[in-house]
Amino acid sequence: MLNTAVKAARRAAAVINRASFDLDRVSFAEKNPNDFVTDVDRAAEEAVIEVLQKAYPTHAFLGEESGTTGNVNDESEFVWIIDPLDGTTNFIHGFPQYAVSIALQQRGVITLGVVYDPVRNELFTAEKGAGAFLNEKRIRVRKLDRISGALLGTGYKNGSPKALDEYLKMYGIMAERCHGVRRAGSAALDLAYVACGRLDGYYEKSLQPWDIAAGTLLVTEAGGIAGEFDGESNYMQTGHVIAGSPRVFGQMVGLLAEFA
Repeated sequence: MLNTAVKAARRAAAVINRASFDLDRVSFAEKNPNDFVTDVDRAAEEAVIEVLQKAYPTHAFLGEESGTTGNVNDESEFVWIIDPLDGTTNFIHGFPQYAVSIALQQRGVITLGVVYDPVRNELFTAEKGAGAFLNEKRIRVRKLDRISGALLGTGYKNGSPKALDEYLKMYGIMAERCHGVRRAGSAALDLAYVACGRLDGYYEKSLQPWDIAAGTLLVTEAGGIAGEFDGESNYMQTGHVIAGSPRVFGQMVGLLAEFA
């Protein structure tokens, strides 16, 4: 299944790379304020589903653009969770920080994750219980005892003035206590970077399953922890996630507890 998911991710990346050479021809629409979808998103998702559906015709799918196919619920045996282009706004602007994200959920548990960065040709993979890898080399979260030495990632989904105010308060708290906070625009890649030690932690609210399914598995299989803002494990349901190396995760949860 991992090999098939990698094949699907590379097929989507081929669609994305071709389009990246002539961004002026990419058409896009605004789904929500500052939340865009392009014809490339749709074509890349179709490429992913085509590969997976051919190999596993009885499996269900949950895609950012196409929605659900098959009987998708916690009792479904196999559900593929797909974000064909995580970081669409970056892609539209030619900002080279976006990725294909594919995860497999088995009876409510994420068991496989692939995050592929087509710009850098970096392939992050993980299987539950088998570790996390970058281009087939084992990766681990960075060992860090105190958040004061951490580089963190974050993100913000445009919403109400109240949500923006909350985000800015969280940013202020974290920026005061660590080396720096980065908002690069792709949750999947931010989580992959936590897994390989480029970031020490990541936090964001109001995400969707396809944003975080593969990335959080990468983190946990690399020796890190992913959880809700209260430290619990229901982030796939709420969309609120904190991830990091064990000690940094604990300190982040403590600092952001008021926003749980």
